[in-house]
Amino acid sequence: MREVHQEISSWLGPLGAVVRVDAAGNLRALRPATAPESPRVLIGSHLDTVPGAGAFDGVLGVVLAVAVLEAVVSKKFPLAIEIVGFSEEEGVRFGKPFIGSRALVGKLDRDLLAIRDGEGISVQNVIESFGLDPAEIPMAVVAGDACAFLEFHIEQGPVLERLGYPLAAVEVVAGQTRMDFAFLGKSNHAGTTPMDLRCDTVAGAAEWISGTEALAKGTPGLVATVGSVQTLPGATNVIAGETRLSLDVRHASDAVRSRAVKDLTSLAEGISQKRGFTLRYTTRVDQNAVAMDPFLVGQVAEAIEKTGGVPHRMVSGAGHDAMILAEKVPAAMVFLRTPGGISHNPAESVAIDDVAQAIECGIYLLEQLAASPSFLARTHRA
Repeated sequence: MREVHQEISSWLGPLGAVVRVDAAGNLRALRPATAPESPRVLIGSHLDTVPGAGAFDGVLGVVLAVAVLEAVVSKKFPLAIEIVGFSEEEGVRFGKPFIGSRALVGKLDRDLLAIRDGEGISVQNVIESFGLDPAEIPMAVVAGDACAFLEFHIEQGPVLERLGYPLAAVEVVAGQTRMDFAFLGKSNHAGTTPMDLRCDTVAGAAEWISGTEALAKGTPGLVATVGSVQTLPGATNVIAGETRLSLDVRHASDAVRSRAVKDLTSLAEGISQKRGFTLRYTTRVDQNAVAMDPFLVGQVAEAIEKTGGVPHRMVSGAGHDAMILAEKVPAAMVFLRTPGGISHNPAESVAIDDVAQAIECGIYLLEQLAASPSFLARTHRA
């Protein structure tokens, strides 16, 4: 990460940006406006990714922000532009995502700092070992003159490729529920127990998984995933007396998502009762959907149209830093087409023409905001 900070800083210095690393490890670069009272626009994304990932998730959004700044640096904008490269979005090491962006909205608190990784090292320990001072984390909170946060990001899915569109405006980041289920039955010998005398949790789990898929396919916009299945004792010649499953449910509407979770839980209860199981379940994540700022979404759509693109609007099924910043600052996102819909994989890619169009979109977007009296007069401050 030090090398990444050094490389990006070397690009930003010649553009007149004042570069620093805040106490949460976020790279911050401020290009002041021509007038001291001008509103500030933040542009950025995250610099981290997952193990075995590709080259574009997150970091492309930071590089695009630098490219846009480079393109407009000679213009006398009534806007201050701050580029942000977030330090920790994925949550791989500590199991807690958005550590960097939480600092900007004042949510990097003592409890989060105390979280430890698999080796017992806390977030606070890591910040200190990086040479930063956790006591200065409150200074990372976004400035009160901030009027917008803009994030460019690859879609990480196949929708734009299927539509043939290079760019899209994100209207909402979907809400998400993550749960753990366990069907508890009875282990027995696989060869000597007749089929009608079994309490086989794998068979019940399979029925529930099929029902989960059917419910999601029958509900527009809903996605439901059973991503992990563990059978116990897990032997070939033993009927599984316990099956543990994960559930991930997402939708742009919290009401639709909540109803789906309730229906899927009821389905699991019904299967358990019918088959003589005991059912256990817990909720690990219950995150509401986050709408992007309607004015900014409209501005993004207009900018996309100016590039010659179709001003498509869509839902983000994945979480992003923009949804964290939206707690404090009006936020918007621009998605870039992801060839093959592949992400979090070394095969992750983007088309050069799409990147060029995204830069053009960013330039138009800043020009529109700089020329908008309603935006420049915004009283919504962080």
